[in-house]
Amino acid sequence: MKKQRPVNLDLTTIQFPAAAISSILHRISGVIMLVAVGMLVWALATSLQSAEGFAMVHGLFSSWLAKFIAWGILTALGYHLLAGVRHMFMDQGYFEEIKSGRISAQIVFVLAIVLSALAGVWLW
Repeated sequence: MKKQRPVNLDLTTIQFPAAAISSILHRISGVIMLVAVGMLVWALATSLQSAEGFAMVHGLFSSWLAKFIAWGILTALGYHLLAGVRHMFMDQGYFEEIKSGRISAQIVFVLAIVLSALAGVWLW
């Protein structure tokens, strides 16, 4: 018995559709937020322990690197929120076709870039 299976397993030549990229980035942004919650809870607990702890956390969050990390967290949060709303619409039966799924994923990408730029302006 001869089986017809795909032979092109070179992952660098496979192009994912926009909807697949959107879904993968939604999962990645969720992991980023999970790690960020740990850091932010530590910062909150430290800042509430004493005035010295608050001054230390304030000093940490005043640096350029901390603002960049906060921007990354806010970008992940914004993207995760937008992609989550898109997924909720898909659960209701909208944007399930290939064309509308691609367009909705592209809209999420554009809105995420806008939210990311706004978060950068707000932080700096």
